[in-house]
Amino acid sequence: MTILVILNDPPYGTERSYNGLRLALNLAKQPAVELRIFLMADAVGCAQRGQQTADGYYNIERMLTGLRVKAVPIGACGTCMDARGMGDAALIEGAHRSSMAELTAWTLWADKVVSF
Repeated sequence: MTILVILNDPPYGTERSYNGLRLALNLAKQPAVELRIFLMADAVGCAQRGQQTADGYYNIERMLTGLRVKAVPIGACGTCMDARGMGDAALIEGAHRSSMAELTAWTLWADKVVSF
């Protein structure tokens, strides 16, 4: 089964991206699941490198890194990055500048699309 998870909310301030990544991390453990993550709007900040959170508080960068080590593709909307003054060098390893064209292709590829 192929699943696309789309995140829209910022990494902190709400728990939507956190909950989306919790689901994604569990989906990535399933042997019959092929997964992709797309970050849009304020969610592009989820892929910002160098996040520092208080001890005991979740860290979105670490959660995305957990997906990267499982070879899950992580795309960040380039238009959304530009609107927030975020360059390619700001992205964590394993995330890449993406586009609506790639999101379209990933949506057509996916059996299921889940949006947070």
